[in-house]
Amino acid sequence: MSPFSRSDLTRLLRESAGEAQPGLLDGDVLDVTFSDLGYDSVAVLQLIGLIERERDIQLADETVSEAQTPRALLELVNSMAGPAAA
Repeated sequence: MSPFSRSDLTRLLRESAGEAQPGLLDGDVLDVTFSDLGYDSVAVLQLIGLIERERDIQLADETVSEAQTPRALLELVNSMAGPAAA
């Protein structure tokens, strides 16, 4: 399976929770917390559910709670996919 990319994350985030400000996710936001981007915990949970279904993986709750930024979530998802995604 191909690596989970920033564009994949952005697409699923927009699909699950919309976008607080149009175009915001297109900027340099990889290290900005989801909270600072305008996404609450419910929006992030919806995003996680979509990622799990699309990628056929199960993310541990305690690990997900540590992924507070898009970059951290991308790294987490790609680490679950095995060596082919790295």
